[in-house]
Order: sequence, then C-alpha cells, then structure tokens
Amino acid sequence: MKKITMSVVTLTTIMGSFSSASAADSINILDDLKLDAQIRPRYESVDDGDAATKNATAYTTRTKLKATGNLLDVDGLTASVGVISVNDLGSNTYNSTSNGKSAYAVVADPEKAMISNAEINYKIGDSILHAGRGGVNLDNQRFIGTVGWRQLERSYDSVFVANNSVENLSLLAAWVYGIQGVKSLANNHGPYGENTYDTNSVLLHAAYSVMPELKVTMYDYMIASLHTTYGLALTGNLKMDSVKLNYRAEYALQKDSTMKIHDNDAKADASYYNLDLGANISGILAGVNYEFLSGANASGTGTAFACTLGTNHKFNGWADQFLATPSGGLIDANVRLGYKAKGLGRLLAVYHNFSTDTAMTLDTGSGTGDDLGSEFDVLYANAIPGTKGLGGLLKYASYSKGTVGNKKDKQVLWVQLDYKFSTK
Repeated sequence: MKKITMSVVTLTTIMGSFSSASAADSINILDDLKLDAQIRPRYESVDDGDAATKNATAYTTRTKLKATGNLLDVDGLTASVGVISVNDLGSNTYNSTSNGKSAYAVVADPEKAMISNAEINYKIGDSILHAGRGGVNLDNQRFIGTVGWRQLERSYDSVFVANNSVENLSLLAAWVYGIQGVKSLANNHGPYGENTYDTNSVLLHAAYSVMPELKVTMYDYMIASLHTTYGLALTGNLKMDSVKLNYRAEYALQKDSTMKIHDNDAKADASYYNLDLGANISGILAGVNYEFLSGANASGTGTAFACTLGTNHKFNGWADQFLATPSGGLIDANVRLGYKAKGLGRLLAVYHNFSTDTAMTLDTGSGTGDDLGSEFDVLYANAIPGTKGLGGLLKYASYSKGTVGNKKDKQVLWVQLDYKFSTK
C-alpha cells in the first residue's frame, strides 16, 4: 500500500500549503476546501478463450483524492488538485498491459499513480473558463469520456470555455493538448511515455433543450492526426402515467482530421448512427438499441468508424471484444431488461447480436460472412446498508464468437465495492 500512502501524504501537504495565508496581505491562496475521495477495491476474473494464455485473476484497488477550494479570494475563481493511485494488492496473475505478465489474459488496470486533477476554473456570469487537467465527459461518452470503469481512468489536459447565457442552450469549445491515463491514441504517432499522449485536438459541442421531450445536440470533435467526427443527436424523455420513455437518435460522419500534425496523418471516411428506446414501467426497465459503425468498403475508399476517446466499455458488450471497430465495421443489435427500486438496487441483463457492415473473410480462411458473435451481460448493483457512500456491484459478461473477426469465446466476472465520501 506504499503508493496509496504516498499519494495521501502528498495531497495533504499540498492542501496545507495552499490554505496558509500571507502575513503581509492576509490573502488566502486556497481556502474553503472540499475533499472528495473514493476507494474502489475490485476482483476481476478473465477467461479469454486463448489456449496461449492463462486465465487472469486481478485484485486491484483504486484510490482517488481531490481537493477543491477558492483561489486567491477572487469570486468565482477555484482550483482543484487530485491524485489517483491503482494498486494490485499483491496479486500479479494478470496482464495489466505494462507489468510484463503476457502469459495471462489482459486486465487493463496497471499499477500506477498519477495526478488526475490540476486545474483552475473561473466562473464569470454564465461562463466558465477552465485550464489544466481534469475529467471530460460529453453526452453519453460515446466519443469523449474518461473511461471511469477502468481503475486508472482518463484525464484531459485542456483549456475550454463553457457558456449558458442563452436559456436552455449550452456551448463548449475546448482545446485538448494532452491525455493521461487509459491508453487511447493508438496510432503511428503513438505515446510519449507510458499512458501519456501529446495531442492538439479541438472539441466543439452545443446542446439546446427545446422541451423535456426534445434536446438537440451538435458536435465536432477534431482529434489531431486521426479524424474529425461531427454529428447530430436527438434525445428526450416522455412520461405517460406510470410509464417513462427515453430515446436517442444520432448520426455522425468521420472524415480526415482537421487538426493535422504530420504529412502521413491517418485517413478517415466513415459513418455512424445509433437508435435507442428505453422504458421504465414502475421500476421495470426495458430497452432496445441498434448501433451502426461503418467498415471499410470493397473499393478501399472507406475506413472503419473509430471511437478513439470514448468510454467504449459502456458500448458493444462488457467483455470488451469491440473496443476497436473491426475492419468490416460493427452492427450491434441489443435488448435489455431489468429493474430498479429503492432498497432493492438495480438489476440489468443485456443481450447483444454482433455483425459486420461489410463482409469479412471467414475465420476458416475460405469464403466471407458477417457473423461477429453474440454476448450476454448481467449486473446487480446496490447500496450497502449501514455505511453512507458504500456500494457493491456484481457483473458478468459472456461473449460467444462468430464466424468472422478471429475472436474467441470470453467470460469476465467482477466483484466490486465502491466507497465515496466528501468533507468540507
């Protein structure tokens, strides 16, 4: 537990120094402090179906600490400093992607500590100016997210301005100059240090709430050297007696990156759409979803649609077989059913059927097909009585391979506790 202890001591020292006032002018550097903390131990077991690797067993814990306070006695000016530390609790029978245990299946939770927050925010009127490192989650996190499910989640080094001066309209313009944490920009221009990437990306986002039944969102995410993704999403909630409905209809195009860095920057020509309908009927949850990510076409002019900075674990099955889109694209038709009730927690089961957009060569090497397999997922989450902020989760994913894509059957089991608290 050495790394966790060092992180706590470091943050406490920083907080103490920021809270001290200057004897000369009596201006506090950082006061009215709030501390947010999380401890999340997890057991993860993986059978990846590969005869060349052993089944993985990982016991890891995530510790997060973030201190936020008013800066320099200036109204609206705040600063945050945070650290995150991931420890394997002495268990190393898994491939964390950086521990050299390639004989085991992958559990992508490397033992590492990093600064997750180092940011200044200034609120003036209906605008917020931000500079530094922190989390960025946009919409449903399909394209921009922190991948909070993984123990070492992603942080963004960015400068942005957000504005809400027009009623029901929110605007965001951000320049992202660095990405830390979960590996993401896997391309020829690669990482500059472990889990650390320099970039030169611009994010534009606008959302207008017409009414509770309709919210219109437009975005343009210019990821340097890789692609530019721009699209439109319509979302809303409808209530009819004891039935609550929600929907999402989204379409996006992906083209060559506007933010070019190198002469050999990647090419992109792809499309995406997502149709989703969910219902809550007195606590009974049900939904259907159809998600389409285009693949390379026969003429070679198209590319597979990429969700480079998305929280991709949320989509296309929790077994993480499709974190990257296959060359032939991906069609995910899925249904979900569950319940949610106070005191009883939340139970959810999801069934996915996967296929390609364009035909791919069969795994046998002869002929073509589009069957990428199927997956069954289930989770149960609930607050644990007696301790405020403590929750538990059981989660299971079972993927069955198809005839193309060279995937293997895979089963993953998680048992997790999550304790969050704040002090002020």
